[in-house]
Amino acid sequence: MGEGYPAEREADAVLRDGSTVHLRPVRPDDEAALRDFFAALDPISQAFRFFSGATDLDGAARMMAGVDYQTHYGLIASRGADGHPVGHGAYIARGEGQAEVAFAIAGELQGRGLGTILLAHLAATAGDNGIKTFHAEILPQNHRMIEMFRESGFPVEISSGAGGLRVELPTSLSPAAIARFEDRDRLAAAAAVASLLEPSCVIVVGASRHRGTVGGEVLHNLVESGFAGRILAVNPAAATVQSIPAFPSVADVPEEAELAVLAVRAEATADVARECAAKGVRSLIVLSAGFAETGEKGAERERELLAICRESGMRLVGPNCLGVLNTAPGSQLNLTFAPAAPPPGNVGFVTQSGALGLALIDFAASRGLGVSSFASVGNRADVTGNDLLEFWEEDEATRVALLYIESFSDPRRFARVARRVGKRKPIVALKSGRSASGARAASSHTGALLAASDSATDALFEQAGTIRAETLAEMLDVASLVSSQPLPAGPRVGIVTNAGGPGIMCADACETAGLEVPPVPDEIRARLREFLPAEASLGNPVDLIATASAEQYRQAIAVLSGWEGIDALIAIFIRPLLTRAEDVAAAIGAALAGGPRQIPVQAVFMSPVDNAGLSGSLEVPTHLFPEDAARALGKVVRYARWREKPAAPVPDFADLRQGEAAAILAEALGNGREWLRPDECERLLACYGIAMPESRTAADPQAAADAAAALGGSVALKAHGPHILHKTELGAVQTGLVGGEQVAQAAERMDESLARASIERESFLVQRMVAGGVELLLGVATDPVFGQVVACGAGGTAVELLGDVSVGVCPLSAADAEEMIRSLAILPMLRGFRGMPPVDLDALQAALLRVSALADAHREIVELDVNPLLARADGVLAADARVRIASPAPRRPWPSTWS
Repeated sequence: MGEGYPAEREADAVLRDGSTVHLRPVRPDDEAALRDFFAALDPISQAFRFFSGATDLDGAARMMAGVDYQTHYGLIASRGADGHPVGHGAYIARGEGQAEVAFAIAGELQGRGLGTILLAHLAATAGDNGIKTFHAEILPQNHRMIEMFRESGFPVEISSGAGGLRVELPTSLSPAAIARFEDRDRLAAAAAVASLLEPSCVIVVGASRHRGTVGGEVLHNLVESGFAGRILAVNPAAATVQSIPAFPSVADVPEEAELAVLAVRAEATADVARECAAKGVRSLIVLSAGFAETGEKGAERERELLAICRESGMRLVGPNCLGVLNTAPGSQLNLTFAPAAPPPGNVGFVTQSGALGLALIDFAASRGLGVSSFASVGNRADVTGNDLLEFWEEDEATRVALLYIESFSDPRRFARVARRVGKRKPIVALKSGRSASGARAASSHTGALLAASDSATDALFEQAGTIRAETLAEMLDVASLVSSQPLPAGPRVGIVTNAGGPGIMCADACETAGLEVPPVPDEIRARLREFLPAEASLGNPVDLIATASAEQYRQAIAVLSGWEGIDALIAIFIRPLLTRAEDVAAAIGAALAGGPRQIPVQAVFMSPVDNAGLSGSLEVPTHLFPEDAARALGKVVRYARWREKPAAPVPDFADLRQGEAAAILAEALGNGREWLRPDECERLLACYGIAMPESRTAADPQAAADAAAALGGSVALKAHGPHILHKTELGAVQTGLVGGEQVAQAAERMDESLARASIERESFLVQRMVAGGVELLLGVATDPVFGQVVACGAGGTAVELLGDVSVGVCPLSAADAEEMIRSLAILPMLRGFRGMPPVDLDALQAALLRVSALADAHREIVELDVNPLLARADGVLAADARVRIASPAPRRPWPSTWS
């Protein structure tokens, strides 16, 4: 490869039809391949690309291979093991901040979005290299290329010139342009999933005549599902398998198939995958185990399998998975080896664990939850839950999406997709891995607070509007509620019961879940009194007492559901001597059928026999315990509140000095430093509009004394060094010092204290004292999965002790920042407490957003602490700051492709 070859910019892109290509930067040794590619273009495409049908293709290829990866950059799109180009895009700088851009696409791939993808990747690279504007010269007859620019999402200007059209566009994407690219991502992902769930022809490779084997069960289930397409089998030892025509190998299959399912030994998958690629198969489902889950040898096998799929454009589910199924009428498909199929319904489910998928299908069926489509993605080498979400977004058969997640492959893509899908359909996620076993070393307050916690996942779900379930049972509780009931308009709950204790337990659980249990007004009490005995309690909960009949349940629920003072209803029943649960269930259904308004209703039958017998037979969710109903409702109310909020964009501050900030970080990295000096921290924060008190840096006690004299008045003295985290415990901070003599003496004591602790000091910071304000923490830590995570909470010396912190994943929107501040336990103090003036919450929110913008723009920042941030009535001031930096991993070009 050429010197400076940017291997980090290689990527795999999904085209509009769901197939894939591999993108890589051009190398100087690509001259011959480019010449062959240009020569293979049809005459019209050659004329459009080179403005002539008699172009010197050797010279053109030589020029396009002469890249320097900055002012001259090119991309090749390829398919197949030989890496032969099927598309090419390049830019060449033509002046300060400008470059000319051009494309050529093989005929068979035109119209599939490849030009748009090449443009996006070229623009990302050009922007990194300081190029602000692209221009292109296009023949007026080249309508397809003109449309590509117009539909790209970039704001383009097209003007006429001598002999052609000139297109100009910026290399940065506007929010509207990003939305357009996201829409292209969605369409491509949906097309890929459609080829898995709605294929016209399926090959089962490794199909067996014997039930009880993976190959035998998956073929049996496919046949029994009522699949309307063509079914073919591959078995070298039989001409037919379970009455299905069989062939010795994929190569011997006489027709094309859209989908192939592999139930063969892991060692054989690569060869079979190559046969599928040669046959034109669009998608693979690899059920076989023995890949990355088994160690490095298996991981290498998985990489080889994925490379084959990428080279050919095939999509891959698995390996090491249970398979997929679809229950939609006309598209029934069961490509799993599960012992039983779920009933059809409106729940889409994707899982990383095949075993848990089997369990969930069984549990869901027992609760009457039907499945629209299901995918077990196993090792998730290619197709992930993100792709399924994009398919379900427009799938009319799916009302709610369930996700079982063990780890995130692309959390930023998940955040984008889930935030959009969640505005239309609920997403319920069960994420494993909350334990402290993943704790990482941290050298800042923020890092210590976030290490070994699951707060980043919570923050991601909160920002994306995803309902997080803590257990499998809770996931099913929430799914039952959102799949069968309308969303609650608010948090107010009515409770009706025939036993006082369970009603009180339910009310307590509702309050804990953030719900309200309002008192019943007089007019509703009067209506209830018309048919209830005098002993009945007509507060909320409404206690019908143990002798309540099914008819009294019906009447009470009818009255309460019409009460405008509640947004949801929970009906609790414990079997007495006479009234039967079945009659109460029928009464609940009758009351709701004739009710004046639609609100979510849940039933609690506090008997294992009754609950098991009625679960799934009612049109409302049923529970064994009242707390389960309350918890599920609390989570759904929180989701409904999020869904009603208008979309809040990430703010764009006009006064940021990103270039200056980048120069500060680059200089420190260039000098081999891991921690910024105090003066650099101050300058860096100032670039993002976060002020610090006036200060001076000093090398020794006498210099500190001189700095104090220059500042005048009362000062704070702080020792600085990479290992000085808790300054108070180390005696490395003293406040309220006046005059040079006090400062010099304090500095000498600090040096003695640090020496006893064997900690090296680099410098002193002498800072003008600032009085008043609430001490807060603003910080950034780099999560190995989520990237930069922002924290806001109670600060000062007790930051870890209090643990009052809220977390968000970069970049934050204004709504995210507001919610983070509102969730803090010290919010009453910020609003004014016991005579203290309220702080400027708008200024605090702006500071939080500015820290988010700083972290998002400069991934060199590994950890950042602003502690304390003094929040006052007249604004905020950063009293102290620490910043740790490192060279960042290369950022993939936008848009993201393979997860």
